[in-house]
Amino acid sequence: MAMTVTSPVRLLSCSFTPPNSRRRGGRKMLNSHEVDPGPSSSSVRPRFPEKITSASNPFVKHCVKLRLSSSYRRSCGSALVVGLAPILEICRFQQLKGDDNSMMDCMLLLDNASVPERFDISCAPVVHVSPSVMKKVSGMQSIDSTEAIAIMKLPISFLNLEENDEINQHWFPSLHRLLVLDGIQDPGNLGTLIRSAMAFKWDGAFLLPGCCDPFNEKALRAARGASFQLPVISGAWSHLMALKIKYNMKMLAGHPKSTNDGSSTTSSLSRELAESLIGKPLCLVLGSEGHGLSDQTLQTCELVSIPMAGGFESLNVSVAGGIFLFMFQPESRR
Repeated sequence: MAMTVTSPVRLLSCSFTPPNSRRRGGRKMLNSHEVDPGPSSSSVRPRFPEKITSASNPFVKHCVKLRLSSSYRRSCGSALVVGLAPILEICRFQQLKGDDNSMMDCMLLLDNASVPERFDISCAPVVHVSPSVMKKVSGMQSIDSTEAIAIMKLPISFLNLEENDEINQHWFPSLHRLLVLDGIQDPGNLGTLIRSAMAFKWDGAFLLPGCCDPFNEKALRAARGASFQLPVISGAWSHLMALKIKYNMKMLAGHPKSTNDGSSTTSSLSRELAESLIGKPLCLVLGSEGHGLSDQTLQTCELVSIPMAGGFESLNVSVAGGIFLFMFQPESRR
Protein backbone atom coordinates (compact mmCIF):
# COMPACT_ATOMS: atom_id res chain seq x y z
CA MET A 1 0.00 0.00 0.00
CA ALA A 2 1.54 3.31 -1.06
CA MET A 3 2.14 6.02 1.49
CA THR A 4 2.61 9.73 0.81
CA VAL A 5 4.89 11.60 3.19
CA THR A 6 4.54 15.35 3.33
CA SER A 7 7.22 16.09 5.92
CA PRO A 8 10.54 14.54 6.89
CA VAL A 9 10.46 11.69 9.36
CA ARG A 10 12.65 12.77 12.25
CA LEU A 11 14.73 10.15 14.03
CA LEU A 12 15.04 11.86 17.36
CA SER A 13 17.62 9.82 19.21
CA CYS A 14 19.68 6.70 19.09
CA SER A 15 21.08 4.45 21.78
CA PHE A 16 23.20 1.37 22.01
CA THR A 17 21.97 -1.03 24.68
CA PRO A 18 24.01 -4.15 25.47
CA PRO A 19 22.33 -7.54 24.98
CA ASN A 20 20.18 -8.99 27.77
CA SER A 21 19.34 -5.51 29.10
CA ARG A 22 15.78 -5.69 27.77
CA ARG A 23 13.82 -8.80 28.67
CA ARG A 24 11.34 -9.96 26.04
CA GLY A 25 10.47 -13.31 27.60
CA GLY A 26 12.45 -16.51 27.64
CA ARG A 27 10.55 -18.93 25.43
CA LYS A 28 12.35 -19.58 22.17
CA MET A 29 10.50 -19.44 18.86
CA LEU A 30 12.92 -20.91 16.34
CA ASN A 31 11.99 -22.70 13.16
CA SER A 32 13.72 -24.06 10.09
CA HIS A 33 14.26 -20.56 8.73
CA GLU A 34 16.37 -19.50 11.70
CA VAL A 35 19.77 -20.21 13.20
CA ASP A 36 20.50 -20.10 16.91
CA PRO A 37 24.17 -19.26 17.39
CA GLY A 38 23.98 -20.09 21.09
CA PRO A 39 24.95 -18.21 24.24
CA SER A 40 28.31 -17.11 22.82
CA SER A 41 26.49 -14.65 20.54
CA SER A 42 25.40 -12.57 23.53
CA SER A 43 28.71 -10.70 23.65
CA VAL A 44 28.64 -6.91 23.52
CA ARG A 45 27.75 -5.62 20.07
CA PRO A 46 30.44 -3.85 18.04
CA ARG A 47 30.45 -0.06 17.75
CA PHE A 48 28.91 1.60 14.73
CA PRO A 49 31.60 2.19 12.08
CA GLU A 50 31.27 4.97 9.51
CA LYS A 51 32.14 2.84 6.49
CA ILE A 52 32.45 -0.89 5.82
CA THR A 53 33.92 -2.53 2.74
CA SER A 54 34.66 -6.03 4.07
CA ALA A 55 31.94 -8.64 4.56
CA SER A 56 34.01 -10.16 7.38
CA ASN A 57 33.71 -7.02 9.52
CA PRO A 58 32.37 -7.84 13.05
CA PHE A 59 29.54 -5.34 12.60
CA VAL A 60 28.44 -7.15 9.43
CA LYS A 61 28.41 -10.43 11.34
CA HIS A 62 26.30 -8.77 14.02
CA CYS A 63 23.78 -7.58 11.41
CA VAL A 64 23.56 -11.01 9.79
CA LYS A 65 22.92 -12.62 13.20
CA LEU A 66 20.12 -10.12 13.80
CA ARG A 67 18.57 -11.18 10.51
CA LEU A 68 18.92 -14.94 11.07
CA SER A 69 18.62 -15.63 14.79
CA SER A 70 15.57 -15.19 16.99
CA SER A 71 17.54 -15.66 20.21
CA TYR A 72 20.15 -13.11 19.15
CA ARG A 73 17.43 -10.57 18.34
CA ARG A 74 15.97 -11.05 21.81
CA SER A 75 19.35 -10.77 23.53
CA CYS A 76 20.10 -7.55 21.64
CA GLY A 77 16.56 -6.19 21.78
CA SER A 78 16.84 -5.29 18.10
CA ALA A 79 15.84 -6.47 14.63
CA LEU A 80 17.10 -5.85 11.12
CA VAL A 81 14.63 -4.12 8.78
CA VAL A 82 15.51 -4.33 5.08
CA GLY A 83 14.09 -1.78 2.64
CA LEU A 84 13.23 1.90 2.71
CA ALA A 85 9.43 1.40 2.59
CA PRO A 86 9.06 -0.57 5.85
CA ILE A 87 11.62 1.67 7.58
CA LEU A 88 9.58 4.70 6.55
CA GLU A 89 6.34 3.05 7.74
CA ILE A 90 7.83 2.36 11.17
CA CYS A 91 9.29 5.84 11.63
CA ARG A 92 6.15 7.61 10.41
CA PHE A 93 4.00 5.58 12.81
CA GLN A 94 6.31 6.57 15.64
CA GLN A 95 6.07 10.20 14.59
CA LEU A 96 2.27 10.04 14.53
CA LYS A 97 2.32 8.65 18.08
CA GLY A 98 4.42 11.61 19.18
CA ASP A 99 7.10 9.30 20.55
CA ASP A 100 10.35 11.16 21.24
CA ASN A 101 12.47 8.02 21.55
CA SER A 102 13.66 6.78 18.19
CA MET A 103 13.37 3.08 17.48
CA MET A 104 16.30 3.22 15.06
CA ASP A 105 19.82 2.41 16.21
CA CYS A 106 21.45 3.08 12.84
CA MET A 107 20.89 3.07 9.08
CA LEU A 108 22.99 1.30 6.44
CA LEU A 109 23.33 2.92 3.02
CA LEU A 110 25.39 2.07 -0.04
CA ASP A 111 28.70 3.85 -0.66
CA ASN A 112 28.22 7.48 -1.71
CA ALA A 113 24.44 7.26 -1.22
CA SER A 114 22.76 10.22 0.41
CA VAL A 115 20.31 9.96 3.26
CA PRO A 116 16.80 9.84 1.72
CA GLU A 117 15.17 13.27 1.67
CA ARG A 118 12.21 11.97 3.65
CA PHE A 119 14.40 11.40 6.71
CA ASP A 120 15.90 13.78 9.22
CA ILE A 121 18.55 11.44 10.51
CA SER A 122 20.94 13.95 12.08
CA CYS A 123 20.82 12.14 15.43
CA ALA A 124 21.14 8.57 14.15
CA PRO A 125 24.37 7.00 12.88
CA VAL A 126 24.69 6.23 9.18
CA VAL A 127 26.96 3.40 8.07
CA HIS A 128 27.98 3.40 4.40
CA VAL A 129 28.72 -0.06 3.02
CA SER A 130 29.96 -1.64 -0.21
CA PRO A 131 27.55 -3.52 -2.51
CA SER A 132 28.95 -6.88 -1.35
CA VAL A 133 28.33 -5.95 2.27
CA MET A 134 24.81 -4.73 1.50
CA LYS A 135 24.06 -8.02 -0.24
CA LYS A 136 25.34 -10.09 2.68
CA VAL A 137 23.52 -8.07 5.32
CA SER A 138 20.23 -7.98 3.40
CA GLY A 139 20.31 -11.64 2.38
CA MET A 140 18.95 -10.62 -1.02
CA GLN A 141 20.21 -11.98 -4.35
CA SER A 142 19.94 -8.49 -5.83
CA ILE A 143 20.25 -5.19 -4.01
CA ASP A 144 18.84 -3.06 -6.82
CA SER A 145 15.75 -2.24 -4.74
CA THR A 146 17.49 -2.22 -1.35
CA GLU A 147 17.89 1.49 -0.69
CA ALA A 148 18.45 1.18 3.03
CA ILE A 149 18.71 -1.21 5.97
CA ALA A 150 18.02 -0.22 9.56
CA ILE A 151 18.70 -1.75 12.94
CA MET A 152 15.52 -1.13 14.92
CA LYS A 153 14.80 -1.64 18.59
CA LEU A 154 12.15 -4.28 19.21
CA PRO A 155 8.92 -2.41 20.03
CA ILE A 156 7.70 -2.26 23.61
CA SER A 157 4.34 -3.46 22.24
CA PHE A 158 5.92 -6.91 21.62
CA LEU A 159 5.96 -9.36 24.53
CA ASN A 160 7.19 -12.95 24.67
CA LEU A 161 5.53 -14.51 27.70
CA GLU A 162 6.67 -17.59 29.54
CA GLU A 163 4.17 -20.17 30.77
CA ASN A 164 4.38 -19.00 34.38
CA ASP A 165 4.26 -15.25 33.70
CA GLU A 166 1.53 -13.51 35.65
CA ILE A 167 -1.54 -12.13 33.94
CA ASN A 168 -1.27 -8.43 33.16
CA GLN A 169 -4.42 -6.53 32.27
CA HIS A 170 -2.38 -3.94 30.36
CA TRP A 171 -1.11 -6.29 27.65
CA PHE A 172 -3.22 -4.42 25.09
CA PRO A 173 -4.27 -0.74 25.30
CA SER A 174 -7.78 -1.90 24.34
CA LEU A 175 -9.12 -5.23 23.23
CA HIS A 176 -12.19 -5.58 21.06
CA ARG A 177 -10.79 -7.57 18.14
CA LEU A 178 -7.89 -10.00 18.67
CA LEU A 179 -6.23 -12.10 15.97
CA VAL A 180 -4.79 -15.39 17.27
CA LEU A 181 -2.35 -17.43 15.20
CA ASP A 182 -2.16 -21.13 16.03
CA GLY A 183 1.10 -22.80 14.97
CA ILE A 184 1.68 -20.69 11.84
CA GLN A 185 5.28 -21.41 10.90
CA ASP A 186 5.42 -19.81 7.46
CA PRO A 187 6.88 -16.32 8.03
CA GLY A 188 5.32 -14.91 4.86
CA ASN A 189 1.83 -15.91 5.99
CA LEU A 190 2.41 -14.66 9.53
CA GLY A 191 3.73 -11.29 8.37
CA THR A 192 0.89 -10.84 5.89
CA LEU A 193 -1.71 -11.59 8.57
CA ILE A 194 -0.18 -9.06 10.96
CA ARG A 195 -0.21 -6.48 8.18
CA SER A 196 -3.87 -7.25 7.39
CA ALA A 197 -4.82 -7.01 11.07
CA MET A 198 -3.19 -3.58 11.21
CA ALA A 199 -4.92 -2.49 7.99
CA PHE A 200 -8.37 -3.44 9.30
CA LYS A 201 -7.80 -1.83 12.71
CA TRP A 202 -7.71 -4.94 14.86
CA ASP A 203 -6.34 -4.36 18.35
CA GLY A 204 -3.52 -6.88 18.35
CA ALA A 205 -2.19 -10.33 17.51
CA PHE A 206 -1.56 -13.26 19.85
CA LEU A 207 0.89 -15.97 18.79
CA LEU A 208 0.31 -19.42 20.25
CA PRO A 209 3.19 -21.95 20.54
CA GLY A 210 4.55 -23.16 17.23
CA CYS A 211 4.42 -19.80 15.44
CA CYS A 212 7.53 -18.37 13.85
CA ASP A 213 9.17 -15.20 15.11
CA PRO A 214 7.33 -12.09 13.83
CA PHE A 215 10.72 -10.40 13.42
CA ASN A 216 12.01 -13.14 11.13
CA GLU A 217 13.37 -11.51 7.95
CA LYS A 218 10.61 -12.94 5.72
CA ALA A 219 7.89 -12.10 8.23
CA LEU A 220 9.13 -8.51 8.44
CA ARG A 221 9.21 -8.24 4.67
CA ALA A 222 5.60 -9.43 4.43
CA ALA A 223 4.40 -7.26 7.34
CA ARG A 224 5.86 -4.04 5.84
CA GLY A 225 6.47 -2.52 9.27
CA ALA A 226 3.17 -3.62 10.86
CA SER A 227 5.01 -5.80 13.42
CA PHE A 228 6.39 -2.60 14.95
CA GLN A 229 2.96 -0.95 15.09
CA LEU A 230 0.42 -3.60 16.09
CA PRO A 231 0.69 -4.98 19.64
CA VAL A 232 1.92 -8.58 19.34
CA ILE A 233 2.15 -11.09 22.17
CA SER A 234 3.61 -14.58 22.09
CA GLY A 235 2.20 -16.76 24.84
CA ALA A 236 0.44 -19.92 25.93
CA TRP A 237 -3.20 -20.98 25.94
CA SER A 238 -3.42 -20.03 29.63
CA HIS A 239 -2.64 -16.42 28.74
CA LEU A 240 -5.20 -16.43 25.93
CA MET A 241 -7.87 -17.87 28.22
CA ALA A 242 -7.13 -15.13 30.75
CA LEU A 243 -7.80 -12.54 28.04
CA LYS A 244 -10.98 -14.34 26.98
CA ILE A 245 -12.32 -14.28 30.53
CA LYS A 246 -11.28 -10.70 31.26
CA TYR A 247 -12.84 -9.24 28.11
CA ASN A 248 -15.68 -11.77 27.76
CA MET A 249 -14.55 -12.54 24.22
CA LYS A 250 -16.41 -14.75 21.78
CA MET A 251 -13.97 -17.22 20.24
CA LEU A 252 -14.21 -18.08 16.54
CA ALA A 253 -11.81 -20.10 14.40
CA GLY A 254 -11.47 -20.13 10.64
CA HIS A 255 -11.91 -23.68 9.37
CA PRO A 256 -12.42 -25.50 6.04
CA LYS A 257 -15.99 -26.73 5.71
CA SER A 258 -15.13 -30.27 4.57
CA THR A 259 -12.63 -31.92 6.91
CA ASN A 260 -12.17 -35.24 8.64
CA ASP A 261 -10.80 -33.94 11.93
CA GLY A 262 -13.91 -34.75 13.94
CA SER A 263 -14.73 -31.09 14.48
CA SER A 264 -18.20 -29.89 15.32
CA THR A 265 -20.60 -28.21 12.93
CA THR A 266 -19.10 -25.33 10.99
CA SER A 267 -20.98 -22.08 10.36
CA SER A 268 -20.60 -20.16 7.10
CA LEU A 269 -19.12 -16.69 7.05
CA SER A 270 -21.81 -14.19 6.09
CA ARG A 271 -22.73 -10.55 6.45
CA GLU A 272 -25.46 -11.57 8.87
CA LEU A 273 -22.95 -13.34 11.11
CA ALA A 274 -20.57 -10.38 10.99
CA GLU A 275 -23.35 -7.91 11.83
CA SER A 276 -24.49 -10.06 14.76
CA LEU A 277 -21.03 -9.67 16.30
CA ILE A 278 -20.77 -5.89 16.00
CA GLY A 279 -20.03 -4.45 19.41
CA LYS A 280 -19.04 -7.82 20.89
CA PRO A 281 -15.42 -8.55 21.84
CA LEU A 282 -14.13 -11.15 19.39
CA CYS A 283 -11.16 -13.48 19.17
CA LEU A 284 -10.39 -15.04 15.76
CA VAL A 285 -8.06 -18.06 15.61
CA LEU A 286 -6.33 -19.11 12.39
CA GLY A 287 -4.23 -22.26 12.02
CA SER A 288 -1.48 -23.40 9.69
CA GLU A 289 -2.25 -24.91 6.31
CA GLY A 290 -0.12 -27.97 6.97
CA HIS A 291 -1.41 -28.98 10.40
CA GLY A 292 -4.66 -27.06 10.68
CA LEU A 293 -6.09 -25.98 14.01
CA SER A 294 -4.83 -27.53 17.23
CA ASP A 295 -7.09 -29.84 19.23
CA GLN A 296 -7.49 -27.19 21.90
CA THR A 297 -8.67 -24.65 19.33
CA LEU A 298 -11.14 -27.15 17.85
CA GLN A 299 -12.55 -27.85 21.31
CA THR A 300 -12.69 -24.22 22.45
CA CYS A 301 -13.81 -22.20 19.45
CA GLU A 302 -16.91 -21.91 17.29
CA LEU A 303 -15.83 -22.86 13.76
CA VAL A 304 -16.53 -20.65 10.75
CA SER A 305 -15.80 -21.39 7.09
CA ILE A 306 -15.68 -19.20 3.99
CA PRO A 307 -18.28 -20.33 1.43
CA MET A 308 -16.70 -21.09 -1.95
CA ALA A 309 -18.32 -22.10 -5.23
CA GLY A 310 -15.16 -22.75 -7.21
CA GLY A 311 -14.55 -26.36 -6.27
CA PHE A 312 -11.80 -25.75 -3.69
CA GLU A 313 -12.16 -26.71 -0.04
CA SER A 314 -9.70 -24.23 1.42
CA LEU A 315 -7.68 -21.07 0.80
CA ASN A 316 -4.18 -19.99 1.72
CA VAL A 317 -4.33 -18.95 5.38
CA SER A 318 -3.22 -15.37 4.68
CA VAL A 319 -5.91 -15.00 1.99
CA ALA A 320 -8.60 -16.54 4.19
CA GLY A 321 -7.40 -14.48 7.14
CA GLY A 322 -7.69 -11.26 5.15
CA ILE A 323 -11.32 -12.09 4.36
CA PHE A 324 -12.13 -12.87 8.00
CA LEU A 325 -10.32 -9.77 9.28
CA PHE A 326 -12.22 -7.56 6.84
CA MET A 327 -15.63 -9.09 7.56
CA PHE A 328 -15.22 -8.97 11.35
CA GLN A 329 -13.58 -5.56 11.65
CA PRO A 330 -15.40 -3.29 14.10
CA GLU A 331 -18.26 -1.43 12.43
CA SER A 332 -17.11 1.87 13.91
CA ARG A 333 -13.74 1.47 12.15
CA ARG A 334 -14.96 0.51 8.67
